Amino acid sequence: MCFKELEEYFKDHCGIFGIYCPDGKLDVAKITYFGLYALQHRGQESSGIAVNDAGNIIYHKDNGLVNEVFNEVVLNHLKGYSAVGHVRYSTTGKSDRENAQPLVIKYRKGHMALAHNGNLVNAHIIREKLEQEGAIFQTTIDSEVIASLISRNRIKSENIEGAILKTMDEIKGAYSLLILTPNKLIAVRDPYGLRPLVMGKINNSICFASETCALDTIGAEYIRDVEPGEIISVSRNGIKSIKYENGTKHLCVFEFIYFARADSYLEGISVYEIRKRLGKQLCKESYVDCDIVIGVPDSGTTAAIGFAEEAGIPFSEGFIKNRYIGRTFIKPEQTQREIAVKIKLNVLKSNVAGKKVVLIDDSIVRGTTSRKIIKMLRDAGATEVHLRISSPPVVFPCYYGIDTPDRKELIAANYSTEEIARILGADSLEYLSLNGLNEVFDGRIHQFCTACFSGEYVTEIPENFNKYILEEGV
Repeated sequence: MCFKELEEYFKDHCGIFGIYCPDGKLDVAKITYFGLYALQHRGQESSGIAVNDAGNIIYHKDNGLVNEVFNEVVLNHLKGYSAVGHVRYSTTGKSDRENAQPLVIKYRKGHMALAHNGNLVNAHIIREKLEQEGAIFQTTIDSEVIASLISRNRIKSENIEGAILKTMDEIKGAYSLLILTPNKLIAVRDPYGLRPLVMGKINNSICFASETCALDTIGAEYIRDVEPGEIISVSRNGIKSIKYENGTKHLCVFEFIYFARADSYLEGISVYEIRKRLGKQLCKESYVDCDIVIGVPDSGTTAAIGFAEEAGIPFSEGFIKNRYIGRTFIKPEQTQREIAVKIKLNVLKSNVAGKKVVLIDDSIVRGTTSRKIIKMLRDAGATEVHLRISSPPVVFPCYYGIDTPDRKELIAANYSTEEIARILGADSLEYLSLNGLNEVFDGRIHQFCTACFSGEYVTEIPENFNKYILEEGV
């Protein structure tokens, strides 16, 4: 089997941020801008902000990083007392400008702006049904399916919250939503809590974000996580919580392993501490006698520190990461593929030359980048390279908002660990076990989604889902 020369790592899904300031004393657009800046790691393709200006929703969005899409002139135009923002990496729908969020729509009973993190597994079924009934869609994203259902259900509902409850009866999959109406800011989390969403407070304003690092950035106090299956409505009348149902926690475990920023807390748990414990557990299961431990920046670094502490082997920097790569750059010709990796990472030769190295990374998807990184270490003079992965083998695709390839492209689904080590050019390869992952979470791994490791999905996956994804051009 020949694996494609494609991006190796999982792509982050999306980040959302919202704030409601009843007295209008805060510049909600600028606060949202800084909140999105803190969430930039979750999406680098597009960004947008919508603001409620005295009942009118005004917005600006485009392809690009937050600092590319917004400037002082644009932000000064976005005046109001509540706002929602979004940074996007496309998992469903093409990376086109019209797919940038928040989505702003007008309908019979009003208008709203919607920002969505996650992925529906039945969006194509609902969309086809709505199109047969005459609905017209402007984008190729499942978020518009959610917005369309809410607008339709609003006609027969007493209020917007009732329309959301009816919509939750119809949609299946992962969704954390922020919805801005002319008089409310509403946060919604799916019944499994697959995607994170936290609630905070700054002065007398309420805010929501995908991660606590965004709250820290704007100086907000963390209140709590939005519960699975919960709708929180914020208005001048106060805060109202509605439970769709008593959800069961199944937050994506890869939020801890890779996606979330290390300084964030999810479900009250420190991402940094979990990654460090992953490294320690990995060492307990697959110790190897080497000279130094290095991590693949950035998500592998904390696990490498944990591995080094447990092993009693020095932790050392093995790579310098270029932190000035934007959304796009001129890609090298076919004959210059190695440049693509070296643009992002360069080896510290003085640290690895003549040494036996333990290389820690968070996961292996296709293996293409891992192979190049190991070759770079050998070219720099490393005498041995032992690869250790701080998660179990990824053998099943994700359908809940993470861009994983088809199973035939997942290297761990097609080769044994020993075969993968040979393919990558490593002296040895070991993964963290599922039991070890459970140990790191104190026996509570059942409270997280681990479908990419186990194939045990929390929802039913339609048979033609992969066909739909391909047609949408992800």
